Amino acid sequence: MDDEIQLISDGDGLAVIGEPTAVERFLVSEGLPSKDLGLQRLGSVLSAGSAAAQAGSEIAANSGRWVKLTKESAAAVDKFGLMKGSGSGVSRAVVTDRGKIKGLVEFTKGPGTLLTNPAMLAGAAGIMAQLAMQQAMDEITDYLAVIDEKVDDVLRAQKDAVLADMIGVDLVIEEAMTIREQVGRVSEVTWSKVQSTTLMIARTQAYVLRQLDALAEKLERETKLGELARTSKDAESKVQEWLAVLARCFQLQDAMAVLEIDRVLDAAPDELDRHRLGLRTARHNRLELISRSTERLMTRMDAAAGTANAKVLLQPTTAREVVRSSNVVVGAVADFRGRLGIEHERQSLEARRWADAATEAKDKALETGADGVDAAKRLGTETFGLAKSATGKFSSLIAERALGRRKDDKPDQDG
Repeated sequence: MDDEIQLISDGDGLAVIGEPTAVERFLVSEGLPSKDLGLQRLGSVLSAGSAAAQAGSEIAANSGRWVKLTKESAAAVDKFGLMKGSGSGVSRAVVTDRGKIKGLVEFTKGPGTLLTNPAMLAGAAGIMAQLAMQQAMDEITDYLAVIDEKVDDVLRAQKDAVLADMIGVDLVIEEAMTIREQVGRVSEVTWSKVQSTTLMIARTQAYVLRQLDALAEKLERETKLGELARTSKDAESKVQEWLAVLARCFQLQDAMAVLEIDRVLDAAPDELDRHRLGLRTARHNRLELISRSTERLMTRMDAAAGTANAKVLLQPTTAREVVRSSNVVVGAVADFRGRLGIEHERQSLEARRWADAATEAKDKALETGADGVDAAKRLGTETFGLAKSATGKFSSLIAERALGRRKDDKPDQDG
């Protein structure tokens, strides 16, 4: 029926497929922004014969749009109760123009209508995975623009050969993506140019993660506040650069996966669904690796701030610098993790005020008895006066830590 649309979700996005007017009406009614799904590309998964001709005509007659699953869009489609079928790890349903669910789309072994064919579903799921990764790539581009980092400049400033290789890899993959955009597919010639680049990307990622781990270990070893301040300041200047390179690595790995799906779709469509699931697992593993390394660094920066806070009474200026650097680094890492979809909630550490630290020290002194009372009096005379004059100046220096990813981040608002 013309008023029916088919919904397919793979956990990252939602495909809305059906007669163009019905698809548009559904998206407008639900307030869902979307992108073209590119259904015409599914022609490569069709076998020859009358069944292929029939499916091809259905592809031409239908429209497909892709919606990124956010908290808002997921809530908007939850009411349609998408259900998992017998394969492919995707959920789907048929919805009428009145917003009612007709039922679950199950799949037959042989040819049939547009998405009752397993090969067509696998192809649609593959394209959905590509769109999700391209969306993530765009968000990383926005992230790099927001932090005002030119990754090429960072790479060129490095003398290490591992990072230098990334410049060439970047150019090769960008060229392949440009050709794909113009041609609509990834030919054997194009694929032969890029298939060896994955090793160099992995080497660079491993190198950067080792640098972050080494920094975390150095912070853990420091016991003197002065050395901790120097190390924290060094982290503040270097971590943002390492994160920029790491973000670019992840972006290029997603670009390679997009090219890979196109190549499999063209050369071995029967393997597409298994390949898509394999790429999904590999991507998850990369995220886990990055998550562990960056979490370790954040923990060490928090510990450094805690150490500084414990000594704020004796070395207030140095302690404030450590806490400030910690807030800057952890805020940058938290933003980076949010851009990659790594959720994390944490509270910003505030540098303790002198008055708070002095009060605590005074209370401890009072507990020691008569001698302690004299010590407390001296502490009250010397410290509270200083704290009173310093409070206003110090409060303006407390850094607020950025907490995770902004909801529905829009690049044009970031400047």
